[in-house]
Amino acid sequence: MSVSIAGRAAWLSDKHLQRLLAVLTEGGEEARIAGGAVRNVLMGQPVTDIDIATSCLPQETIRRVVAEGFKAVPTGIEHGTITVVAGGKPYEITTLRADVETDGRRARVSFGRDWKLDAERRDFTINALYAEADGRVVDLVGGIADIKARRLRFIGDPEARIREDYLRILRFFRFFAWYGDGRPDAEGLKACARLKEGLGQLSAERIWSELKKLLSATDPSRALLWMRQAGVLTAALPESEKWGIDAIHGLTKAEKDLGWAVDPMLRLEAIVPPDAARMKTLAERLRFSTTEADRLLHWALTTAVEPKTTEGELAKKLYRGHRQGFVDRLRLSLAAARVRAVEDNDALLQAGGFSRLLAFALKWEKPVFPLKGADLTALGATPGPKLGEILKNLEAEWVDAGFAPDRDTLMKRAAEALET
Repeated sequence: MSVSIAGRAAWLSDKHLQRLLAVLTEGGEEARIAGGAVRNVLMGQPVTDIDIATSCLPQETIRRVVAEGFKAVPTGIEHGTITVVAGGKPYEITTLRADVETDGRRARVSFGRDWKLDAERRDFTINALYAEADGRVVDLVGGIADIKARRLRFIGDPEARIREDYLRILRFFRFFAWYGDGRPDAEGLKACARLKEGLGQLSAERIWSELKKLLSATDPSRALLWMRQAGVLTAALPESEKWGIDAIHGLTKAEKDLGWAVDPMLRLEAIVPPDAARMKTLAERLRFSTTEADRLLHWALTTAVEPKTTEGELAKKLYRGHRQGFVDRLRLSLAAARVRAVEDNDALLQAGGFSRLLAFALKWEKPVFPLKGADLTALGATPGPKLGEILKNLEAEWVDAGFAPDRDTLMKRAAEALET
């Protein structure tokens, strides 16, 4: 029985895409939608990127699309990939190819016209589907059956596929988190466990990018469990060793129940220890962005908040600390308390306290200290260490008083301090 994505993929009828496919099939050449776009339509998932495979050689692809009035950018021409902008949308077009030589990170390829060879060089069966311009799906490796079973399988020998690119170990668990059901494919799981040391050949950027995509799945808890069992999680994220991944399931449930957005950074914090030195090392090793590194460090440096803390006490902590660090701490505490609350009335009360504090932290706005150095110099203070110390002490008094003293009161206290 033939399978088609026509009628399920509105983007397939886009006139610019159809023109692009048509120009690439002139003169006996062929072109098909490839990979993730086909997979996602068949699995009822949104499509963000549309890739095309063609028998046209790269330079011929450029010649044809430019002649048609489209823009061509040779983003990966040595591997046969051209990015074409048609109707304002980018399409990645790659010539059919086979790997000639690989070193576990990159491949040297040869171009060809064999669709089966092109399919067999890909990683998983569900990623090796093609669709004609009319929507008819071409399956050369059994991907449709695996999609129906929500089963993730390497194409051919799992070890051979992994040795071509060790990132496929992490991709195995990432795609399982997004698309798999039940247990991971046994042969694929064994191959990932046997070859996990190969992750050491990969760049930090590639590892973190893949981990972040895995942690962005609706519920990555099963994938993380199997990663832990296979020793892959420790190889990729040694900070998680002897810490635990149990908190992930409760966190994903809280996200769903409470309407929180999926947050891969918060999920990372759920599986690593709040140790500032180790988190700094983690961020440096995986080359986090400045924003990511700062958030992780602020979380690690933020002390836990008790559920009976008052809003006033929390406001003082928020002023002296970092709000995102407290928000992350409170979210993780609330998620954990909700899990315990199923069988523990005390935990139910704690969950209520954390929920109250989280709501306060999210709407809290940092008040502005009413005094500046210029106010003290106007009173006759001389710029220098003493002025700074007085200003610091006055701010501490103001915070301890719940931000209540107004400017006039603080000016009187400043004048008194200057007289001593």
